[in-house]
Amino acid sequence: MDLIGTTEGKTTFFVPVQDTTSRFPPGSAPIFFNRRMELNRDATILLVSVLNPSDYLDAMGATGVRGLRVANECKIPVTINDRDPQGIKLITHNACHANLPVEIVQRDANALLSERSFDAVDLDPFGTPATIVDAAVRGARRFLFVTATDTAPLCGAHLKAGKRRYFAQPMNTEYHGEVGLRILLGFIVRETVKYDRGIEPIFCYAREHFVRLHLRLLRGARAADETLKRIGYILQCPKCPYRIEHQAMFPEVIPCPHCDEHLNPIGPLWLGSIQHEETLVQMREQLDAKVLGTRKDLAKLIDLCLEELPTSSHYDYHRIAKIMGCSPPDIDKVIACIIDSGYPATRTHFSGYGIKTEAPLSVILGAVSAQQ
Repeated sequence: MDLIGTTEGKTTFFVPVQDTTSRFPPGSAPIFFNRRMELNRDATILLVSVLNPSDYLDAMGATGVRGLRVANECKIPVTINDRDPQGIKLITHNACHANLPVEIVQRDANALLSERSFDAVDLDPFGTPATIVDAAVRGARRFLFVTATDTAPLCGAHLKAGKRRYFAQPMNTEYHGEVGLRILLGFIVRETVKYDRGIEPIFCYAREHFVRLHLRLLRGARAADETLKRIGYILQCPKCPYRIEHQAMFPEVIPCPHCDEHLNPIGPLWLGSIQHEETLVQMREQLDAKVLGTRKDLAKLIDLCLEELPTSSHYDYHRIAKIMGCSPPDIDKVIACIIDSGYPATRTHFSGYGIKTEAPLSVILGAVSAQQ
């Protein structure tokens, strides 16, 4: 296997040579490594530095880069697991080259997490994490981090796959990225509360082709009951942008006040805040002191996550303008107009065209048309 050296943050490691002419270069190598996920890994390094767990498991190591970076840049005990013998050889090579005392384990992740526990468990599979979440919840003492790259099933583009994997009804809306994140979070809640444990989102975001969740696990039936209160549905009109949040285990049949169509349920999913403000502020304060290749993009992401309202969907104001037959105005002017009407409104990290607001649809439509 031909290897090439690369560096992220303060850590140098080796990855297999990829075919750069391939449609998807990471898939052309015998061991998977995606350079485009550097921000994902940078964010984990920054967050782990703030949370400071007592130990950390990279459950699906591949090249081992994530676990190696945590060991090197966060200075905590790290275990890196992978079931592929080639992956284990490369992880061992990288750990020896970097002189890092990580524990390297060759196991099926489900089996490992059924036998051992770790303060922080990180799942970064190729595709869906659904098959490993149950074991990860059992094996995580305080923190669970999850990446999902199967955004098409989560967001409703592959509807049947989304139903099979997450036992939820997604929908391919203009806010589909947020739908995907909240359906994944709702699925993890259902896998967690059966063990009388609850969840607190710390730093959750969607970007490009992936969803990333950083969660704190809470013990006790009361924490589980409080967590269940955050599960519900977005009820979306099939004809217009109208939608409402509906907190319940089962959706109700409600007509749209604009179209008189029955609202379609999306979920069950997580409703409300997906960030822990105090932790994000600490991350922002520590960011400038970190050696991170995506620092500027990460700063922008954290700032947007701190700013955005905790509503469970957002409006694409370009789509609103298209419905109204007008040109999209300046987004900041639309937001200012909504605020002047007496309702909070912010941008969102999910989309450059997205607006989060508690305003009724009539106010949003009026704010877009008023800028013409």
